Amino acid sequence: MASEKTAAGKVTVPEIMAMKKRGEKIACLTAYDYLMATLLDRAGVDLILVGDSVGMVVAGYKTTIPVTMDAIIYHTQAVARGIRRALLVTDMPFLSFQVSIEKTVENAGRCLKEGGAEAVKLEGGAPMAETIRRLVDLGIPVMGHLGLTPQSINKFGGYRLRAKDKDEAKQLLTDAKILQEAGVFSIVLEKVPAALAKKVTENVQVPTIGIGAGPDCDGQILVTHDMLGLFEEFKPKFVRRYVELGKAMRSAFEQYVADVKESKFPSLQESY
Repeated sequence: MASEKTAAGKVTVPEIMAMKKRGEKIACLTAYDYLMATLLDRAGVDLILVGDSVGMVVAGYKTTIPVTMDAIIYHTQAVARGIRRALLVTDMPFLSFQVSIEKTVENAGRCLKEGGAEAVKLEGGAPMAETIRRLVDLGIPVMGHLGLTPQSINKFGGYRLRAKDKDEAKQLLTDAKILQEAGVFSIVLEKVPAALAKKVTENVQVPTIGIGAGPDCDGQILVTHDMLGLFEEFKPKFVRRYVELGKAMRSAFEQYVADVKESKFPSLQESY
């Protein structure tokens, strides 16, 4: 349940950072539309991410790479209309922040100005430090993302666990410290060993948000469609399905089809 302090008012970037200092876990989920955002917000979710995962769970792409700026802004606008309390963060799509700092500033600005986001998230370590520093200097809060970075899936060759070996683990810890120095307000750690995530969490002052990174991160995030059992293409080990809505919805649809075919719907009571 949300704390009394945060439940009473709007969650902000400073509040997310203060939650780490208080030892209060940060609950995060994704949303891509008004209705889902409303439900998450009323449930007390602290941070709602308009993830580029929308490309896979909504648009049906095989990866997040095809998601465009116009698409992410459209979904951010819809989510923003449903939020009163949670902090709204938007993913910056592939090639919206890698081309140049100037282009990144323009695109991040669109996320806030047009989309209604309050912060942006971008993937990558040390090479992104200068870009992050520029955004933060301009008043655009940035959430970092290390470990398995889905926009680099073609480089990785799959969605395997990252930073298992000593060198990559050492680089991830270094990158986390660099991102902190560049000004990020939090860092997503995706699909890395729990022991490494714990070490990173203990060695940076900003909150870590885990997804497949063990229980010691300062917060957790899941793709909402995964934890609801709506997205059934695959189920990562780190996903806990709190309900099987996909099966329940399919059953309801089948019953509706049968009722229509058999002239059981609508009834006289459901007619004018």
